[in-house]
Amino acid sequence: MKPSILTMMALALLLSSCNEVADHVTKPSDYNFNLDTQENEMLQLAEKDLIFWENKLEKEPGQFPYLAKAASSLSLMFKETGRIDYLKEAELKLVEVNEKTNYGTSGYLRALARIYIAQHRFKEALKLLHIAEIHGEKLKATQNMLFDVHLELGNTHDASMYLKNIENYKDFDFLIRLSKWSDHHGDLDKAILYLKKASEIAESSNDQQRMQWTYTNLADYYGHDGQINLSYHFYLKALALHPNDAYAIKGIAWIVYSHERNPQEALRILNAISKTHESPDIYLFKAEIAEYIGDNTAKMEYLNNYRILVNDTNYGNMYNTYNALLFTDTYQESKRAATIALEEIKDRPTPQSYDLLAWAYYNLGHVREALQIVEEHVADKTFEPDVLFHLAQIYKGNGKVKEARALKKELLDSTFELGPLMEEKIEKI
Repeated sequence: MKPSILTMMALALLLSSCNEVADHVTKPSDYNFNLDTQENEMLQLAEKDLIFWENKLEKEPGQFPYLAKAASSLSLMFKETGRIDYLKEAELKLVEVNEKTNYGTSGYLRALARIYIAQHRFKEALKLLHIAEIHGEKLKATQNMLFDVHLELGNTHDASMYLKNIENYKDFDFLIRLSKWSDHHGDLDKAILYLKKASEIAESSNDQQRMQWTYTNLADYYGHDGQINLSYHFYLKALALHPNDAYAIKGIAWIVYSHERNPQEALRILNAISKTHESPDIYLFKAEIAEYIGDNTAKMEYLNNYRILVNDTNYGNMYNTYNALLFTDTYQESKRAATIALEEIKDRPTPQSYDLLAWAYYNLGHVREALQIVEEHVADKTFEPDVLFHLAQIYKGNGKVKEARALKKELLDSTFELGPLMEEKIEKI
């Protein structure tokens, strides 16, 4: 006996419903508290600490260690609010400390280097770390940071050397860097494995700061690997430790938007973050959502808000990558994008920086020059999906269809990371 049409339709509806439920991993009840939480205990503690150390300085201006303590409070305030002026104020205090100690204390040198790293001033950070390395005080801590900076600068040989110097598979700091190294080489399975081991060390010692860091990074890695349930799980674990973690909340917003295709809920989450956290990239995220739902007026408003923020000279080159892509892809100002890319290459000659230049040239119609750049400086040197998309387009534009199609398959596996708008473009490769 054949099933009736109504039975078949009911079965199809049931299967569709099951797929929809299986595809839906988030629940607003899991994170609504984090959106409504106005009091940030960590921020309040940092503000109190800053007042304490500034009062001490007022009474004893010659006590330069108090400057370093105040700078630490300001750095935390930047992390919690995204306000760039806090980071710049921390920098001023640490420059003063290092000047007063004649750049002779490794701890103060590393502290200033961290500020420079946060501002993407990697070459300046490298100079300070080399001085700290010569001093030798807490050498391993300096070598850890030297690995970080060399990797950011694309100096993979030097990064590998420092990784060997700090090798210890029972050490948290080594494991998180080995994880980063694995991810850099496209081995996401090992990146996750080593980061999980690091998180176990953090948990065994109940180090909440390290636990927080590993949870958000595990969430990122699992998202890149397509394990969205685990990504969401670790963002929630991070929020359980720190309810105001804007990075984790933004990660959930990305899951809601890119995986669940729920732009309105994603915007609700981002609007809540915006009340307490001043970060230019949130406006870019909002602009992408606006484009996805076809609201061009809102998109341009968000982009204008972004540009107003990053026009603050305090940001320096922190948003060069975003700006270059924005000028190329949205404003059709590829010449301006090429200028920014050349600045990035000068400061940070990585495959990602060369990709910015190649993409700008490609959009200017210089397709052969773009191909030469990517073949020399990009291909097989990075596995970032956005870079691979540009590479595929440049291959296609130069008639290298086989190479472009080979990348297309890989890119289709990265649609969560790239987002719905990019998925449409990948299909056309």
